[in-house]
Amino acid sequence: MYPDYLAPLLSLVEETRPKRLELAKTGKPVYPPMNAAEREDVLTKHHPDYTAGARRKVRIGPNKGEELTTEVADILEAHSIVEPKVMDIHLREPDYETDLLIIGGGGAGCWAAITARQLGIKSMIATKLRMGDANTMMSEGGMQAAVSATDSPTRHYLDAIGGGHFENNPELVRVLTEDAPDVVRQLENLGVIWDKMPDGSMQVLHGGGTSRKRMVSCRDYIGAIIMRTLMDEVKNHPDMISVREFEPAVELLLDEKGHCGGAVLYSLDTEQFLTVKAKATIIATGGFGRLHIRGFATTNHYGATGDGLVMGYRAGAKLKFMDSVQYHPTGAVFPEQIAGFLITEKIRGAGGQPLNRFGELFVFPREPRDIESSAIIRECARGNGIDTYVGRTGVWLDSPIIDALHGDGYIRHQFPGMCRQFDRYGIDITKQPMLIYPSLHYQNGGIEINERCESNIPGLYVAGEASGGVHGRNRLMGNSVLDYNVFGRRAGRFAAEFAKSATVGKLNLDHIRAHAGELADECIESDLSSPLLLPSYTPEDVKIQQLARLGNIPARHSMLRSRFMPGERKTHL
Repeated sequence: MYPDYLAPLLSLVEETRPKRLELAKTGKPVYPPMNAAEREDVLTKHHPDYTAGARRKVRIGPNKGEELTTEVADILEAHSIVEPKVMDIHLREPDYETDLLIIGGGGAGCWAAITARQLGIKSMIATKLRMGDANTMMSEGGMQAAVSATDSPTRHYLDAIGGGHFENNPELVRVLTEDAPDVVRQLENLGVIWDKMPDGSMQVLHGGGTSRKRMVSCRDYIGAIIMRTLMDEVKNHPDMISVREFEPAVELLLDEKGHCGGAVLYSLDTEQFLTVKAKATIIATGGFGRLHIRGFATTNHYGATGDGLVMGYRAGAKLKFMDSVQYHPTGAVFPEQIAGFLITEKIRGAGGQPLNRFGELFVFPREPRDIESSAIIRECARGNGIDTYVGRTGVWLDSPIIDALHGDGYIRHQFPGMCRQFDRYGIDITKQPMLIYPSLHYQNGGIEINERCESNIPGLYVAGEASGGVHGRNRLMGNSVLDYNVFGRRAGRFAAEFAKSATVGKLNLDHIRAHAGELADECIESDLSSPLLLPSYTPEDVKIQQLARLGNIPARHSMLRSRFMPGERKTHL
């Protein structure tokens, strides 16, 4: 329920709706789309990537000297939680051996295991939390795929390249868009029930930056539906796919040839390190939303802390586009309990409109995400936003106009999850708008890969949000769902082919020693250890009390701490 002080502003939305609805029904743009110069202006002046301190040069590693997002540079220059000298026995006698190690139990990881099994390769999925606890599960609106009669993979390709500011890896975009229709068919064969029209054709909607209606969907539960389907398929083959839950990978293992030969896992249950020897390894760890870049709330799941970036980088993998962050234009601002909650772009694709405090449109509703987000931030900076009682600010997203455009009941039919979420707080989005502001959403870059999902380290493959290159410096709606499906399948295929003939030499952690040496050579003083694994929202004074009660028992690598105490030793060579 909105507080009483917002009632006058809500009434302005209702007053301006008839005129806005009349224009929307004509099919013409409800607000003039920006030209290239206008987009560049709002982007460089208002996008968080361009604010002071948003980027800095990383001082060590394969991308040394390049400007990266500051929070990313911080975790890359942090200390490892693994001490190489105490791991020797684990390296000589690994705890597990497998053909293929898949790090991450989301959509990309599951697809990789499913595809590898079809090629006769056994795999192990090591995941930080439970299977399916991933950003895959969090996605709502839909997936892009050129499946309608008026669309084609070529048009999809051009939209994706343009949305990425023409900096995408063209070959990755070609693979993404050409594989899309087959992904739709294969998911349906596995059990995904797509939204369809009465004649049986696929229902498709617009998204920001699309030239054709291309968004296929499962109401607003697409992530949950796909994730459930893929998990079921994984669980159907326990003889070929084993799963280690609550055992995240914390460092990669290399052999004397520099090939990736598995990883060090960390048991969240026992606080013990475990080693896995594997002929091929896939990083499918997802994004970094829980780093809360620039202090933004996030749409990401609890374990999204950029672990794959850290592990890959220390082993020598190159990163791509890690100076770029995507902020979803419509994250919830009110109620406070769901601040940052994703409000799918499908709302705007169906006709929802962003409005300022005066009930006025100020931006075309389907600009590419970075442009739309920047325009919302600019409008609030101009003093035209709506303030909440806890100090957040945002703009309205007029959802009731959708029923006015498509008929009563459309919203509850197409967006049951969104309705249910706001119903819990007494807000009926069929009658009242939502209050929104950009939310940290997606890691545009990642570990650089080719179309075979290969990194520059032999035996190491990357798929999904952890990879970099396909989206350039901005991703269009629905291409992330497509990304983990397309490249999860491809990673499983090419890693399986590699594993059939691969041999693994003597495992080592020499790259961790080298990392510690680089930190010392560059005189980098950091109290941070990484991978972070889990975000900490505990106030510092409470942490001190916890440690005092426990008598400082937690090990240095304990999940209670990601920072060192003053004077505490760092990496042991």
